[in-house]
Amino acid sequence: MDTETKNAIKAANKEAQYDEKAKRILGNKYILANIMVRTIGEFKGMRPRDVVPYIEGEPYISAIPMEPGLTNKDKSQRVKGLNTESTEINEGMIRFDIIFYVRLKDGIGQIIVNIEMQKDLPDDYKLLNRAVFYVCRMISSQKERDFVNTNYDDIKQVYSIWICTNMKENCMKHVHLTGETILGGDYWDGGTDLLNIVMIGLSHELPDHDEKYELHRLLGALLSSKLNVQEKLHIIGSEYEVPLETNIMKEVDSMCNLGQGIREQGREEGRLEGRLEGRLEGIAEIIISMYQKGFSLEQIADITQKAAKEVSEIIEEHKSFLS
Repeated sequence: MDTETKNAIKAANKEAQYDEKAKRILGNKYILANIMVRTIGEFKGMRPRDVVPYIEGEPYISAIPMEPGLTNKDKSQRVKGLNTESTEINEGMIRFDIIFYVRLKDGIGQIIVNIEMQKDLPDDYKLLNRAVFYVCRMISSQKERDFVNTNYDDIKQVYSIWICTNMKENCMKHVHLTGETILGGDYWDGGTDLLNIVMIGLSHELPDHDEKYELHRLLGALLSSKLNVQEKLHIIGSEYEVPLETNIMKEVDSMCNLGQGIREQGREEGRLEGRLEGRLEGIAEIIISMYQKGFSLEQIADITQKAAKEVSEIIEEHKSFLS
């Protein structure tokens, strides 16, 4: 295995570990509660610490597999609740980053919340379309787990909340169903609020702590590659009342260390690439100089230890520099 491949594998492994640490930090109940009070109508205006008890059990973080399209007939599986992976025939596997049940304030109803992380907007598809697919899966997977037979009124409301970094500005959008009466009376009662998507975009710059950007500041601080451990912990602890327990302190510290390792490796690769480019330019100059002095392609190739074809291509590429 060559060095370049080894470095690529190491970088991918570090990034995967970094992503996993970030998910675990976001999966902290106090962080989730801070997200919920700013995105879910049922909990808006509440203090995050008062919302924490409504989160049932421990959030599932990329942990439990599920076969979509099949019913969860196993009662023990149904008691455990949600699954974080789903597979479609011939369509590979999707994995929910974080997914959990939330009890409503009436003490009876429940909703299902999913949190997804995305580093950048994808080039090959529209991210909102993927979010639509996720909420549809969250609805359909409830069959025989949360409702049975034709008891469609028992479908639970779902929220899929997407956090996308590296955006040009801080932004947020709520996508949901709406009804429009075209003709006659409105006889079509039902849950137009069942499907909810919240898209949260984080810019490179951390915003000030004000009401408008409270959520963006929290998430931006947690996921920032510029802030150190102490700065992150200060923001989430003093500004958002997140208890700085040992586990979250360790996760933040570990994520920062991984992020530092990724940055250092990136800088080293950049330096190596720069050296290689400089070396290539130096060889190109020698080839052009020898060509101008009348050396043949074979002679140049022999002296520079390059193939004649490569020498020819370099000369062709740098023809504009020939006098």
